[in-house]
Amino acid sequence: MKNTARDYGTIAKWLHWGTALLFLAAYVSVYYRQWFTDAQTAQNWTALQLHLSFGISIAVIVTLRVIWRWLNTAPTAEPGTPIEHLAAHLGHYALYAVMIIAPLTGYIGTGVDTEFFFLFDIPKFESTAVFTALVEHGMGLSFAEFEQPIDFIHKEILGAWLIWMLILGHATAALYHHFVKRDRTLLKMTHGGER
Repeated sequence: MKNTARDYGTIAKWLHWGTALLFLAAYVSVYYRQWFTDAQTAQNWTALQLHLSFGISIAVIVTLRVIWRWLNTAPTAEPGTPIEHLAAHLGHYALYAVMIIAPLTGYIGTGVDTEFFFLFDIPKFESTAVFTALVEHGMGLSFAEFEQPIDFIHKEILGAWLIWMLILGHATAALYHHFVKRDRTLLKMTHGGER
């Protein structure tokens, strides 16, 4: 269950791959909404609610990932140059930052309640006491004024290109380690076989 010096444990693997699947589902739902539905239709609303629900789920899983990471040691790094190790650390920090910032900006910049997988409602940020205290009274902003820069960060910076770049870089690095360096980097997060 726990990490060892050789491999990631079962819980870390489930959290890692669960996060990847949730990000994929969030993208599929939002692109489906944009490309294949008309505004103000039931399909459009359902796709939006799925996107919001996946986003909330990502926030929960990432919180669990951070806690689990603090409670566990990471497997021993594979041999590499100082630059390779620095790039790996910076890449992981960037991924964690995005995994935290994307759901947060998605939630606080959304103007509708989240019907969490149609099971129960999560009130929009605008309806919370935190919004009233920090944004309305603290910053003197309406939701429309607050939403504009938050949406820009969530949609135009993170969603449109930064997340894709980091995922592509992460996957490319894993494949490079597996097929070029022929080390155990990818195996540590999959089945942990010999190499």
